Amino acid sequence: MDGKTQLGNFLKTRRSQLRPEDVGVPTYGERRRVPGLRREELALLAGVSASYYTRLEQGQSLSASREVLDAIAGALRLDQSERTYLHDLARADRRRTRGRRPAPERVTEAMRQLLDVLGDVPAIVLGRRSDVLAWNRPGHAFFAGHLDAGSPDSPGQRPNMARLVFLDSHVRDLYADWPSKARAVVGNLRIVAAQHPEDSALHALLGELSAKSDEFASMWADHRVKACTVAPYEMRHPLVGPVTVIQQTLSSGPGPGVIVATTEAGSPSRAALDLLAHATSEAATSPRSERAAPTT
Repeated sequence: MDGKTQLGNFLKTRRSQLRPEDVGVPTYGERRRVPGLRREELALLAGVSASYYTRLEQGQSLSASREVLDAIAGALRLDQSERTYLHDLARADRRRTRGRRPAPERVTEAMRQLLDVLGDVPAIVLGRRSDVLAWNRPGHAFFAGHLDAGSPDSPGQRPNMARLVFLDSHVRDLYADWPSKARAVVGNLRIVAAQHPEDSALHALLGELSAKSDEFASMWADHRVKACTVAPYEMRHPLVGPVTVIQQTLSSGPGPGVIVATTEAGSPSRAALDLLAHATSEAATSPRSERAAPTT
């Protein structure tokens, strides 16, 4: 699906979600056949002609200016993440690089050092498609302890957190409010898809999730956009029980980010993570683990 189609679908969906009373548009008690604002009402709020806005929704206008897009964003009451997403969609076709594969994502030495110094804090490195590029021992035990600890080291076997959230029952059960986590994953993928319209591997992932999960397909069709950089979650870990964490992304710009799960000092959640870190450390240094460790 190209940028023009995505742009039109986004505008139509968000327009349908905005009620006339939300923006002070009088309805005079009339019964409407469809929910949301009409095209001409949205165009009037944005200060553009109805015919121009209609062409924009239909993908027939290729040169919407930043000022026009900002006016439409204001009329739709988009937040900053949604406004940025709208501009990215409008630029998608001009930025598309045909026949060129994105460069492989790699974990820098600085990221590996950060994972090491975080110690008992669960941390994972995620690529833009939510591929797990690396994790420390607590990160593996906390987010996906049922998977092979060495799987991120093999590009062909790397876990994908978006795939795990929707298709893996173990990871799904970790989140007490799974729909909230799922919506955050979808909202973030929408942002990435608009920023990287040439990424065929990302679009293959989106197609797979849409085909295998009706819940993903429904959330994707809702066109919600969410930059999930900081969010609290109630977790239900199979080894240490309930844990309240704040998941936040540490990033210095484009490229992979480090996701950490922090807890309040002195809280039962901090004690639970300390217990998990202690248990995984003991398992890693047990005689059986040492005998099974690969040699280099």
